[in-house]
Amino acid sequence: MRLALFDLDNTLLAGDSDHSWGEWLCHRGLVDAAEYQARNDAFYADYVAGKLDVIAYQDFTQAILGRNSMEQLARWHAQFMQEVIEPIILEQGEVLLEKHRAAGDKLVIITATNRFITGPIAARLGVDTLLATECEMADGRYTGRTTDIPCYQAGKVTRLNRWLEETGLGLEGSYFYSDSRNDLPLLEAVAHPVAVDPDNHLRAVATERGWPVISLRD
Repeated sequence: MRLALFDLDNTLLAGDSDHSWGEWLCHRGLVDAAEYQARNDAFYADYVAGKLDVIAYQDFTQAILGRNSMEQLARWHAQFMQEVIEPIILEQGEVLLEKHRAAGDKLVIITATNRFITGPIAARLGVDTLLATECEMADGRYTGRTTDIPCYQAGKVTRLNRWLEETGLGLEGSYFYSDSRNDLPLLEAVAHPVAVDPDNHLRAVATERGWPVISLRD
């Protein structure tokens, strides 16, 4: 079975779900808006520059998960999906997913954003397999901390390789679609790397190496 791997934020979505979740919390008055927005924006700038401290960021973004019940978080996420995520789901991204689905490929979303945020998004897109940064749980609720290897930069390759060992699948003929310089380790590992509406750094690398560069926003 051929794998079709997809980054999520700014690839299948016309925006970043992780950063947008923080903005939504601020807009709803669920956090100290001025302080939270400043830190959220600073972390995002580091991500774009390829120098994010992913553990520090996860400690920041997951803290609210540990302070609230699963029921409250589910209600908030449902609102977030309706108000923020639905409008930024790219129609051409869904068409691309369907193209690979129709070809019999195994679809996988692999994202640095945590599973709380991305689980419902992957389900909405009809993708059963999600590799994401994990949220620690204890006694049936979130602790507010991350766990396992963050699914970020080289960590994406590590997490994918472990999943491949568990499933017996391989990367022969595989595709990976991403917009970000942070995904170069995984783009270099697959048979068919594809840059999707890439950042400037990834666009330059893709052009130099002859990788396809596509847009899902035209």
